[in-house]
Amino acid sequence: MKPVILAEKPSQAKAYADAFTTRKHDGYTEIQPCQTFPQGAFITWGVGHLVELKEPHTYNPAWKRWSLGSLPILPERYEFQVAPGKYKQFQVVKKLIRATDHVINACDVDREGSNIFYSIYYMTGARNQKIERLWINSLESDEVRKGFQNLRDNRQDLQLYEEAKARQISDWLVGMNGSRLYTLLLKAKGVQEVFPIGRVQSPTVYLIYQRQREIETFVSEPFFEAEAIFTAEKGTYKGKAKLKEPKRELIAEALNSRNITKRTPGVITELTNTDKRTPPPQLHSLSTLQATANRRWKASPATVLKTMQTLYEKKLVSYPRTDTRHITPSEFTYLEAAIEDYQKLIDHPFEVASRSPKKRYVDSSKVQEHYAIIPTKKLPTLAALTKLSPLERNLYEEVIRTTLAMFHRDYLYTETKVTTDVNGLPFFTTGKTERDTGWKELFATPKKAKDSEEPALPPLEREETVQSEIGIKEGATQPPKPYTEGQLIAMMKTCGKLVEDQSETNILKEIEGLGTEATRSGIIETIKKHGYISVTKNIVSITDKGRVLCQTIEGSLLASPSMTAKWETYLKKIGNGEGTGQHFLGSVSKFIQKLIEDVPVQLEKQTIDIVLPPRPSSGKGSYTRTEVAPCPRCGKGNIIEHPKFYGCSNYKNGCKQTFPGLFLKKKLTVPQVKLLCTKGQTNVIKGFTSADGKKFDASLELKDGKLNLVFM
Repeated sequence: MKPVILAEKPSQAKAYADAFTTRKHDGYTEIQPCQTFPQGAFITWGVGHLVELKEPHTYNPAWKRWSLGSLPILPERYEFQVAPGKYKQFQVVKKLIRATDHVINACDVDREGSNIFYSIYYMTGARNQKIERLWINSLESDEVRKGFQNLRDNRQDLQLYEEAKARQISDWLVGMNGSRLYTLLLKAKGVQEVFPIGRVQSPTVYLIYQRQREIETFVSEPFFEAEAIFTAEKGTYKGKAKLKEPKRELIAEALNSRNITKRTPGVITELTNTDKRTPPPQLHSLSTLQATANRRWKASPATVLKTMQTLYEKKLVSYPRTDTRHITPSEFTYLEAAIEDYQKLIDHPFEVASRSPKKRYVDSSKVQEHYAIIPTKKLPTLAALTKLSPLERNLYEEVIRTTLAMFHRDYLYTETKVTTDVNGLPFFTTGKTERDTGWKELFATPKKAKDSEEPALPPLEREETVQSEIGIKEGATQPPKPYTEGQLIAMMKTCGKLVEDQSETNILKEIEGLGTEATRSGIIETIKKHGYISVTKNIVSITDKGRVLCQTIEGSLLASPSMTAKWETYLKKIGNGEGTGQHFLGSVSKFIQKLIEDVPVQLEKQTIDIVLPPRPSSGKGSYTRTEVAPCPRCGKGNIIEHPKFYGCSNYKNGCKQTFPGLFLKKKLTVPQVKLLCTKGQTNVIKGFTSADGKKFDASLELKDGKLNLVFM
């Protein structure tokens, strides 16, 4: 009998077929007899998940209607069905698998790939076939053939499937029960919206909400510092004293007490030069590449993953869904042999510093299912490169440059630290002089990064007397910055730092935070789709709907990454053969029962201070009427958001408090108006426009019911 190869999707099946002589059929491809397959073989494919969990009402008709009385939804056993619209392809797969005695799992080498294969395999009703596993990291033809000649045993993969199935069912249970529970309870409070709940989605939304709350409640404090521009014999440099006070007078007093005037000369009392080096960066995992691409080209993590998948299917890069930043000696060998070829691809020749593998990059003990993202042996022609989309080209070159950096020189620089004494007050300066740009020459340095680097200093001498221009500089403490999408990926990975319990921090560090390398971008897309967050110019913001969710789950396990951490830890045990899906799902069932008992009581005490707009209807002229805050003038009404202004709900009784929707061509947001009502002043708002068209930044202050500009 001919073996049957099951790929995850058509593009993957085509890449396998490209390694052999084949004949196409409807829904499958036939490999002609060859050295790898003496009798030939059939390649067929899923379309992602051909099989999915059944809907609740198929177990129990009472579960079709959303009602608190029908919860919890806990089927005695979990059943699967062919996904809608995929029946025809499933029938092709079923017919081929049932007619063979040898099946090869060629889905992606990860937890989800295992889940897709076995859920399809068991749905066909086939049993007792020999099952083997294709385990490759590249779709190049020679790697594909080598993989099929060295198939693995399926036992570990079967454990991964058990882990994936337990994860799939647990997420289904949390989603089905949690979404209905919170939606129905909030509906009883007058909130007419659907609130999808997710084991990973919900804590991710809550972390974004926490950051936005920190920004909105941040009160900027002014501070003053003593700074100087010193003029030495061979140039000028800046220095700063370790004086920081909330009032200008205190700095002035400190200077006066030492008889320091604007022109008091200084003496260089300390001058140290330290030679330093920075090694080339590590190779990319998916998340580091997503963060880099988001920072440089504002590409969303989901777009980066999709684009990298395309480059993988074009056989230009290794498997992209990897959390590893290391390779094995085998990959290093082919990369080292092709250095000059890769240099030509980016038109950047350089003298190779070392052709020996270094543990920073090459370490088999750090490589599990997949190695780091690197270019394959396939070298595209110039014509093929020009056909790549701009983002494909950028990402491909980023992978090549990061890989080539491994063979480049370290970045060398000298750090200079200067202490300049002015009448007993030391001023400190740190500067940097590049000695060898090394690997950095492979990467264009963004202007912002250049501006933020420590300045180069002129030649200075110890005990040299320098002329001074001393002044008092005013500054203000700044709120934390909102997340970009790239930073959100990094935050999800390292969120253990935000958890107070040390044992939970350690667990989150071990499992690498919320989600997996392959799923984080999908989670972000899901919470966007649910309307919990919005992304504008790469900045992630919580929506009003997201705020309602977070106020509702505050204090519960659904708001904390800790629950996900503990669940992921046990899921990994299932994947390692040390735990069982039955035990895990038993714990999840208890969690669901407790949720249903506790949440109604918690929500009774919870205050939801946001009014969501009515659900979209066909009526014209509807708009959001958000209650912002109690009116600061009358104290009886609430300030309400209208399409073009904010006004008091008590206006019929004479309260005339209003706020413009647009002030000096800048839209005032709900959080800013809320701060005016509750604190009397906003944080610094960027982008006001003066009458002569100039842009400026300022705070707004509410005084006697009117808005005034405050310059910090």
